[in-house]
Amino acid sequence: MANAHLASLNARHAALDASVDAETRRPLPDQVRLARLKREKLKLKEEIERLH
Repeated sequence: MANAHLASLNARHAALDASVDAETRRPLPDQVRLARLKREKLKLKEEIERLH
C-alpha cells in the first residue's frame, strides 16, 4: 500500500515537472501559475522524502 502511494506521489511530481517545463517554454509564462506549480511540486517532494 505504501509503495502504491509513493508511486502515485512520484507520478504527480513528474506531471507537475512537465507542467512547469511546458509553462516556462511559453512565450509569456504565467508567473503566478508557475509559482503555484512549483510550490505544489515542492510539497510533493517533501512528502516523498518523508516517506522514504
